[in-house]
Amino acid sequence: MSGLFWLEGRIALVTGASRGLGFAVAEALAAHGAHVILNARNDRLLREATEKLTGTGYHAEALPFDVADADAAVDAIERIREVHGRLDILVNNAGIQLRKPLLEWRDEEFEKILSVNLLACFRLAREAARPMSEQGSGRILNIGSVTGFLARGSIHAYVAAKTGLHGLTRSLAAELGPKGILVNGIAPGFFATDMNAALIADSEFSGWVARRTPLGRWGAAHELGGAAVFLASDAASYVNGHILVVDGGLSATM
Repeated sequence: MSGLFWLEGRIALVTGASRGLGFAVAEALAAHGAHVILNARNDRLLREATEKLTGTGYHAEALPFDVADADAAVDAIERIREVHGRLDILVNNAGIQLRKPLLEWRDEEFEKILSVNLLACFRLAREAARPMSEQGSGRILNIGSVTGFLARGSIHAYVAAKTGLHGLTRSLAAELGPKGILVNGIAPGFFATDMNAALIADSEFSGWVARRTPLGRWGAAHELGGAAVFLASDAASYVNGHILVVDGGLSATM
């Protein structure tokens, strides 16, 4: 296979890749030729996910660490550079969620979500920019959310983090573009993943999603993979600072 979307020879790190959207992105990148390094905190789940890819014949390896651990994140990027000599693609996907009424929120809960969903993305982007700057090329993809445009109550920290991540994507694109590093984001809508298991099980909420989304359903995790491949590939060589919405048309309608 060859062409604009082929990623052979490129080294990609995908955080939060043991399941859900992260695994779907990792699988799509690997299917298009990239050597994918899967990250997550749970070593067992991470190894199982990696084995699914290598068992299919894809090039993949596991690199367990907590993205919120500053030292571990810095060490991870350095290890990738030492082992592979380069880093071509970073996908900041790892994230956590918390739903509760405003008056029940504690400061430390808000700060924890910002730490994982925003600060960790900044840190990894900064560290990835070091080898990418030396190479004169690279792709950084931040997985944001449609909630960065359209908010819901009770998920205040998540909305704040994703809105901030969209802004961070643009500021990084402005600075790193001249170095040959393209920075873009993907804003998923409602996807059927483990993070949304409670909402999926809620028939009233699932019915609302179906009514609110023009495609009439939740997104399937694999449907995010193509967007990531596009932004990571030569097909998007003049796309920089863009947030690609993948939401079944939800944010395009009233």
